[in-house]
Amino acid sequence: MVDLAMERVLKWQLMPRLMMLAVTILTYQAVHWFMSLPDPSIQQSGLVSICMGALTGCFAVWLNNERDK
Repeated sequence: MVDLAMERVLKWQLMPRLMMLAVTILTYQAVHWFMSLPDPSIQQSGLVSICMGALTGCFAVWLNNERDK
C-alpha cells in the first residue's frame, strides 16, 4: 500500500508542483505586501526583487525539467 502511494506521488510529481505553488504564493503575498506600504525602502524593494527572481528561477528550472521528459 505504501509503495502504491509513493509511486503515485512520484508519477504525479506532487512535490515539484507543491513547491511551485508555495513559491508562487510567497511571491504573490510579498508583492501585495510591498504595494500596500506607504513609503517602501530600498531593503523592502530588494526583498521583493529577490522573491521575484526566485520565482523566475524556479519556473525556468521547472519548465526545463518538463521539456526534458
